[in-house]
Amino acid sequence: MKRLRKPDDRATQELIALIPRLRRFARVLTGNLADADDVVQACLEKAMLNLDQFQPGTRLDRWAFRIARNTWLDDRRRAANRKAHDDISEMIDLVGEDGVALAEASADARAVRAAVDALPREQRDVVALVMLEEFSYREAAEMLDLPIGTVMSRLSRAKAALARQMGPSGEAA
Repeated sequence: MKRLRKPDDRATQELIALIPRLRRFARVLTGNLADADDVVQACLEKAMLNLDQFQPGTRLDRWAFRIARNTWLDDRRRAANRKAHDDISEMIDLVGEDGVALAEASADARAVRAAVDALPREQRDVVALVMLEEFSYREAAEMLDLPIGTVMSRLSRAKAALARQMGPSGEAA
């Protein structure tokens, strides 16, 4: 087995700092938190074992997100006939003491989650990278191995589909 770098290594610390973002991204890809955590764990294992392949001077976050996406794709190929597990209601950490506001916010979050989940996978990937993780179009294009114009058109189609699904008031239509 390859030797892991020291825990105080800068790249290792950067990977640890990326965990919340990788988890959000994996949640969008997988559709549920349990599978997302599995993808992130496998991604981190691969990244830690292959840190020697990381090119200094390049963006570690792009490298890690690509590993996460490839891990998810590999898992999907292996489990093509397995049914996906269902949503977990705990998608977003909501704050506030007001029960009515909390219930409304939770319902809104579920509606948005359902609308995003209804998008084709190619559009979901772009939405996750550009809108959720705030990567630039160029960065998302590099991570997905797509022309930048394709990323832009997929995002445009996704936004239009989300607007149709959510309706003019931002609520599920």
